[in-house]
Amino acid sequence: MISQLSWKIGGQQGEGVESTDRIFSTALNRLGYYLYGYRHFSSRIKGGHTNNKIRISTTPMRAISDDLDILVAFDQESIDLNAHELRPGGVIVADAKFGPTIPEGVDAQLFAVPITSIAEELGTSLMKNMVASGASWALLGLPTEVFNKAVEEEFGRKGPAIVEKNIEAVKRGSEFVLAQAGGPLEAFRLGEADGRQKLFIIGNEAIGLGAVAGGCRLMSAYPITPASEIMEYLIKKLPKFGGTVVQTEDEIAAVTMAIGANYAGVRTMTASAGPGLSLMMEAIGLSGMTEQPLVIVDTQRGGPSTGLPTKQEQSDLNAMVYGTHGEIPKVVIAPASIEDCFYDTIEAFNISEQYQVPVIVMTDLQLSLGKQSCEVFDINSVEIKRGKLVSGVPALEDNKLFKRYELTEDGVSPRVLPGEKGGLHHVTGVEHDQEGRPSENALNRKRMMDKRLGKLNSLLIRDALRMDAPHETPDLLIIGMGSIGGTIDEARERLSADGITSNHITIRQIHPFPTEQLAPYIAKAKQVLVIENNATAQLAGQVKLHVGSGDKIRSFLKYDGNPFLPSEVYKACKEMN
Repeated sequence: MISQLSWKIGGQQGEGVESTDRIFSTALNRLGYYLYGYRHFSSRIKGGHTNNKIRISTTPMRAISDDLDILVAFDQESIDLNAHELRPGGVIVADAKFGPTIPEGVDAQLFAVPITSIAEELGTSLMKNMVASGASWALLGLPTEVFNKAVEEEFGRKGPAIVEKNIEAVKRGSEFVLAQAGGPLEAFRLGEADGRQKLFIIGNEAIGLGAVAGGCRLMSAYPITPASEIMEYLIKKLPKFGGTVVQTEDEIAAVTMAIGANYAGVRTMTASAGPGLSLMMEAIGLSGMTEQPLVIVDTQRGGPSTGLPTKQEQSDLNAMVYGTHGEIPKVVIAPASIEDCFYDTIEAFNISEQYQVPVIVMTDLQLSLGKQSCEVFDINSVEIKRGKLVSGVPALEDNKLFKRYELTEDGVSPRVLPGEKGGLHHVTGVEHDQEGRPSENALNRKRMMDKRLGKLNSLLIRDALRMDAPHETPDLLIIGMGSIGGTIDEARERLSADGITSNHITIRQIHPFPTEQLAPYIAKAKQVLVIENNATAQLAGQVKLHVGSGDKIRSFLKYDGNPFLPSEVYKACKEMN
């Protein structure tokens, strides 16, 4: 038996690849396996090659695999584009309709199954995805009843007749391939799963759930890949808690609506990708100047402009840190796992209200859309912290206003909601005094700037730097952010086998930068390698700017739209030694 296996399905977009993957992985999750999925898809609604890859393991892991064990192909293009990933002795399950062939140099076993023909015999070619998934499931020798249950859940809303036909499609695909193979393939039998209950969700869904748990009751947003699933999730969930989602006409409207709703006391968020973040910049400055809470999720994708809207990249870091005009306090945090997406969203709302600043939650496409196993979230640990939101303000004397921007020792002023008796004050985007009245007085300007910019002097989020038990003086310190962490950890296992000691730090608080916490680890490391999905080494730039030690810091960059593979990171690390 084997401890892990990699499975991929490919075809034309709109051909059922996504639903096949969903049912296949749902059934595996029911059995208790750990899963890590990644979608390669076109920016077109229909047409263009797409594939979904799932890594299946008996133990936890957080990276896509270097190689592939089973490829399910709906067309020859899927074989030509993906067969090179197959390990020697791998398997291709392909539709016999297109006369599949194995590319030269690929060592694989081909099972040509009449996928489309079987589906058409059952009434519609749309069921070919069930024939294909049934065939590949059968080769693994996994229990049929679990897969059939997943089919029932997928198609149950369409009635028992549709469910029955799809289950029959699974059965026929299974029977045909088993007759060809002579039974399940022993080389692909997975070890028994631990059977523990796990969530199997994408990062965007975890962010949506974190928003609900964190008290968010309004989302204002404009659809954009790869952020749209946050909106779609909250459209279904928020009404159950008295909340709602408003699809605005553009990202400018979305962010200004979020600022206004937060001013009114409703925890509100918006979410977008790089192009939308660019449009929000002026309003982010308004949030900083008026000291209104604001939570934005930026799901990074390939840029600039429309760029690669469905591909992986981490190139918005500088925009998030420096994008607004003028100088305001701002927080940028970067989840590194599905669990982080949930808990960091809650923390973003708390930080935003406690410090009265905009908070940007920085994810990337791989983390936002990659479906992964994770631990069940601890809802009981959630705390709602609203900071200096005050009520019961004494009535004001004639012509007096509430000191909404009062100069305080910690830089955070008391905040009231509209309509609060005794809380009358001005709100304006121009510089103002403690009561909000516009002011161009030089001394007042300096005091207000110092007040705002001093708020975050001591901010340090949970796990601002995340690392395992460190070596005292490692040969190599590897630094990353976002979805790259699991890939780095796998590479380090191979380095350890080679006798190379390494530490791994995931930087989760991007701004304000955790300089004092990171500096000692860089000082002790012989060499430092910063790994990131962009062309200009933006994270490495932050490290050099705040910590120094540029003579020992090197970068490994990837910006072709694809995530890092463990073998690529391993090779880059080896070249450092």
